[in-house]
Amino acid sequence: MKKFIFVSDFDGTLTEKDFYKIIMEEYLKEDCKKLYNDWINKKIKDIDYLGYVFKNIGRNEEEIFEDIMKISLDPFAKEFIENIKANGGDFAVVSAGTSYYIDRMFENKGIKDVKVYSNKGVFKANGIHFELDKTNEFYSDIYGIDKGKVVKKLKESYDFVFYAGDSEPDLNAALIADVVFAKSSLQKLLEERNKKYFQFENFKEIWDKVKGYLKG
Repeated sequence: MKKFIFVSDFDGTLTEKDFYKIIMEEYLKEDCKKLYNDWINKKIKDIDYLGYVFKNIGRNEEEIFEDIMKISLDPFAKEFIENIKANGGDFAVVSAGTSYYIDRMFENKGIKDVKVYSNKGVFKANGIHFELDKTNEFYSDIYGIDKGKVVKKLKESYDFVFYAGDSEPDLNAALIADVVFAKSSLQKLLEERNKKYFQFENFKEIWDKVKGYLKG
């Protein structure tokens, strides 16, 4: 067994704003109004809403890369990941978005050796299209990827699992993690299930807490 792993959601957790929101507000505000409301009211699945937004960006690959670079990564993220590794741990990302933009953001920021569990996305027809594998062990018909299944699998290899997230897709993963850091709507969901968590605004605050566990 390995010592520990820190698992984090990407959009809204490692970043200031979800990538789909950047795209929606920039290019699809009017187009997405009804669809967005249907999604919020759970009339359509996450994967269908995000799939629509990403595939309808309407820009070439170079322009989409420029959009990806608009993602505001937590200013302490890179140092945090390096600190985790320096203390004998691993760092992984789980995302119901797509590795298409996560991989490019990490490469641009010089963040290496991070395992990314996310939906596969490919560029075609001026958008990012999901390519989902329903036979994948982590597949979810709602989110494309079941974060809870990912964390459950990781717990087989690590003595201790930290988790950070911000919304409903993170709930199942957070419930089975050893220590949870939560913001936004995930906080209320955890409170309803009597799951303890640490509130946070940035990864500097998270590191201050993680240090205490590592020393202990």
